[in-house]
Amino acid sequence: MRDAIIETLAYRPRGATVAEIAQGVSERIGPTPPSSIRSYLRLNTPKLFTKIDRGHYVVREEAQVTLPFTDRQNDYRLVVTPPREAFRFGNATLIHGDCFEWLANAQTNSIEAVVTDPPYGLVEYSEEEQAKLRAGRGGVWRIPPSFDGNKRSPLPRFTVLSRDDIGDLERFFFSWTRLLFPVVVPGAHVLIASNPLLSFVVANAVTRAGFERRGEIIRLTMTMRGGDRPKAAHTEFAEVSVMPRSMWEPWLIFRKPIEGRVQDNLRRWKTGGFRRPSKDQPFGDVIASAPTRKVERVLAPHPSLKPQAFLRKIVRAVLPLGEGTILDPFAGAGSTLAAAEALGYNSIGIEKDSRYFDVARLAIPKLRALKPS
Repeated sequence: MRDAIIETLAYRPRGATVAEIAQGVSERIGPTPPSSIRSYLRLNTPKLFTKIDRGHYVVREEAQVTLPFTDRQNDYRLVVTPPREAFRFGNATLIHGDCFEWLANAQTNSIEAVVTDPPYGLVEYSEEEQAKLRAGRGGVWRIPPSFDGNKRSPLPRFTVLSRDDIGDLERFFFSWTRLLFPVVVPGAHVLIASNPLLSFVVANAVTRAGFERRGEIIRLTMTMRGGDRPKAAHTEFAEVSVMPRSMWEPWLIFRKPIEGRVQDNLRRWKTGGFRRPSKDQPFGDVIASAPTRKVERVLAPHPSLKPQAFLRKIVRAVLPLGEGTILDPFAGAGSTLAAAEALGYNSIGIEKDSRYFDVARLAIPKLRALKPS
């Protein structure tokens, strides 16, 4: 019963009444008398819970409870920490928490599209590597030298990932999309920013989780990846590049299988296709995109920030009828939510890093107000 109560309260920063908690517990473990719930809450207050009103409880802020979670192929231990108050701006809601926990408790068939730039190297967003990045020491992050007086953004070095790291990456994406699958509606598109070196790993994991592979969007943009001569042998091999200079970024496209024909799915779920830029122009899979502008990087300092000009195009496209809610489970600095807000769409973002959550709270209104170049 303890686990069911914690799960019920996990994403209720304002708490719940005994009756509401009893309903949530009964949905998870079967009929449970409110009197039993009330007794357990009284016995474990203030150890686990805080009573904020008569018959109204929240999880105690200092409490951190580990819960078991199992999908069809994996066992997890979810560490549930009471979330901070969600940030809301217009139609956007930003939640401070772990998307795995949020998805495990989310309503079935409640999200119409996903647009996200996940930590697809995983290692680069560990506490250790983030500390190195903030200290300017690099680690797995390549800190490129200034060019023509411009300070260039750091880039994750995916070539340093071991076989074990890549295996962890595949398991991460499979576990995440298995949780995501029941939450999105039939026909919902999932767009995932990736990297040419790792996209095959991500695609394999997501399709194993039940999604259909539907191609990819090519973001044409010059990056700082590749093109270098052999390290410490630049002069000897002056006419050699170790690997091609990257001039594009793949955004992988997946779709939850539709019900019936596309038109049937559109009528019932409002999903299944892409919104055209105009009646005479289909949505295309190649989009020219400049690097993220300095003004945006100043407003939303995040190493993987994508430009509003690009994001607004793909965010607009994923709701074919302009209706529904877009989810970004790895919200970062909130750029996807800002793009959705600029278009008048409903959106939900999840961000577990408290520093980026605070960045996003400030950045979303400012990015939304920008006019894309």
